[in-house]
Amino acid sequence: QLCPRFKPPLGAATVTIMTYAPETAGIATPIGTILISGDRQHLTRITIVAGADDPDPPRGGPVAEAVAQLRAYFDSKLTDFDLPLAPFDSPRGMALRDAIAAIPFGETLSYGALARIAGSGPRAIGQACARNPFPIIIPCHRVLAAGGRLGAYSAGEGPATKQWLLDHESRPAQER
Repeated sequence: QLCPRFKPPLGAATVTIMTYAPETAGIATPIGTILISGDRQHLTRITIVAGADDPDPPRGGPVAEAVAQLRAYFDSKLTDFDLPLAPFDSPRGMALRDAIAAIPFGETLSYGALARIAGSGPRAIGQACARNPFPIIIPCHRVLAAGGRLGAYSAGEGPATKQWLLDHESRPAQER
């Protein structure tokens, strides 16, 4: 019952709202433990943490697929992710996320260059990266400051994690 004082009219149909139980699983990686959260339909968040406890194994669905794809990425067997991500709150946010996701594996763009491609401003790109709930999958680590400087990174251990990911992607596959 939604409200203790609410009484449905006699003979009214009962509506059951279905929700999906959230799941969190994780994997140990060279940049720390990656925790992956989602439900039966979408991933809802990916978090990179240092020194986490042993991660829980996935039960199935999108979270299990994310674990498998991230393992393949770190094993140098995957360069593009194909995962069901929770939709963004706004069409503009979705457009910025899509622009970041379009940066190819092993390549980088500056905030300004990506802003020009996305029809936005560098500050908006920076904010989208800072709020990115899917690090690595939506590759904000591939967005650099002007002049090729590393810039900030909001996941894991910040710029050190960003540098590791860029180095991982720049090495030939046989060396990764």
